[in-house]
Amino acid sequence: MMPRMWEKVKKLLRWLKPGLGVKRWLGFVFAGTTLLAVGFAFFALDIYRNVPDTWWLPGLKWISLQALPRLMRVVIFGSLGLVLVIWGIVGLNRTILQPFRPPGQDVIDKLRIHRRRQDGQQIVVIGGGHGLAMLLRGLKEYTHKLTAVVTVADDGGSSGRLRESLGILPPGDLRNCLAALSNDEALLTQLFQYRFANGNEDLDGHSFGNLFISALAEITGSMESAIVESGRVLSVHGRVLPSSLQDVRLSADIVPPYTHQEVRIVGESRIPKVGGQVRRVWLEPNDPPAFPKVIKAILSADFIVVGPGSLFTSLLPNLLIPDITNAMKSSTAFKVYVSNIATQQGETDGFSCEDHLRVLDDHTNGGIFDLVVHNNRFKGDLPKTIEWVKIKDQKAINYPVYQADLLDINEPWHHDSGKLASVLMALFLERTGPLVK
Repeated sequence: MMPRMWEKVKKLLRWLKPGLGVKRWLGFVFAGTTLLAVGFAFFALDIYRNVPDTWWLPGLKWISLQALPRLMRVVIFGSLGLVLVIWGIVGLNRTILQPFRPPGQDVIDKLRIHRRRQDGQQIVVIGGGHGLAMLLRGLKEYTHKLTAVVTVADDGGSSGRLRESLGILPPGDLRNCLAALSNDEALLTQLFQYRFANGNEDLDGHSFGNLFISALAEITGSMESAIVESGRVLSVHGRVLPSSLQDVRLSADIVPPYTHQEVRIVGESRIPKVGGQVRRVWLEPNDPPAFPKVIKAILSADFIVVGPGSLFTSLLPNLLIPDITNAMKSSTAFKVYVSNIATQQGETDGFSCEDHLRVLDDHTNGGIFDLVVHNNRFKGDLPKTIEWVKIKDQKAINYPVYQADLLDINEPWHHDSGKLASVLMALFLERTGPLVK
């Protein structure tokens, strides 16, 4: 009996742990209860002192404990009052929170995690595609102050069709990031990512989330408002921002396989299909303005992460916007580049880590990053069309490099979101780690 009672007491005392934001409100409750008790005490004290133990109210003297010393009466009445107040508050909170409490989840643990993430660091993640969504899934466990900056150069698949027919920004990468930041709303997230197939031609290949965001853009009058409203539906903590609100196209000069003749390709989705060696990429029109909220987020960030993601079609379309690159160079944040684990067919065939960095520096005039994070585990079966991204010449890298096991065991060509987020947060908190250069 006593161990079980002690467990209940310890569970109640957890409400007093630092960081939950509960003790201040308990203080207000205690102060208010005390003042209310003082007012009532004046009335009770008059009866307590002046009403005798008469025949019509037998036992009054026994109930009031007048036979005991005054100090003991204070302790007894105070303890009973404290127990009743705590019991009432806990019961009231449990009743009020019951509809919002996930099954099997402890309220105190949920509150503690929420408060920790609310007080987390301002992190900006720049990229697009699968890599950006993966990283957001890991980082959202550490902070709610996340901003995802997403490329708007996508012109393939469902996003490209909606972009052409409705004249809106491509919603695909925006949708993926919103789903990644969703607060455990499993069914809604699955619905948002659901892709129509084998049906009506007009819907075939479209994802529900893309159509939903497009419809909201029509209703609200802007893609920005559509993203905000979609985030509310998915219970998102954090923000997803397009790198620019201007309609841009990604172009590239490529040397196709088995030729020496350079060709010009227009369209993000067409670049990997051509294959060969990508010489350079640029945006049309040149120098598009960045979305102002993106610049504000970068300048106020504590931590900026670029990558992982497709080098030419996910990362560079963001960094080719001069406002974003200049803001990154001006920012005092800790800036990290996450190198890809494997090459991408038709885009970075045969690339090493230093090749990725050389392309980034050539297109941005360098000097952006404080640190490069690179995977050092190369175990698992890769598809025949890709290979590991390794460091071939350490001296060719102009940045400090931190290496760790970042591999997803099930899909070794991708990062593990938990491993990567853990390493990034540890590096940020230390600012330096056991660097290898």
